[in-house]
Amino acid sequence: MTNNPANAPTEELPVHECWAMLRGVSVGRLAIWVTDHPDIFPINYTVDHGSLVFRTGQGTKLAAALGETPVAMEADGVDAISGVAWSVVVKGNAALIDSTEDVLDSFSLMLFPWQAGRKDTFVRITPTLITGRKFKVAAPAQWWSSQAGSPHASPE
Repeated sequence: MTNNPANAPTEELPVHECWAMLRGVSVGRLAIWVTDHPDIFPINYTVDHGSLVFRTGQGTKLAAALGETPVAMEADGVDAISGVAWSVVVKGNAALIDSTEDVLDSFSLMLFPWQAGRKDTFVRITPTLITGRKFKVAAPAQWWSSQAGSPHASPE
């Protein structure tokens, strides 16, 4: 490994480090299949006993997440001091948390949505695959080219 970020390798993260990264942030992006196309929604989530839990209300996100198609959730972060970034993807199945005991336990998860409104439905994503990576963020001088700032033809 060199000190040149452009040459620094991407490091695959073991699953236990992926979980540690996921515990360190509370916002991710949920990828779902909606009828005939993919869609992505930001979610507030928390880690709970080897799964992810998020709150939502009625609508497209909930209906698609609970459908037959698996979901994916991605969370990312960067350490501003070290310049090391990470990205973790969780793929799995989403299920409604509906047993009385599980619903009561969910309220103790300290899961607070950023957007106002009714978000009284708790959903659990049980992973079938977790992957992650981390890498050194390259300085703009490493990837910026003189052509990047030049005028481009109109798309019309």
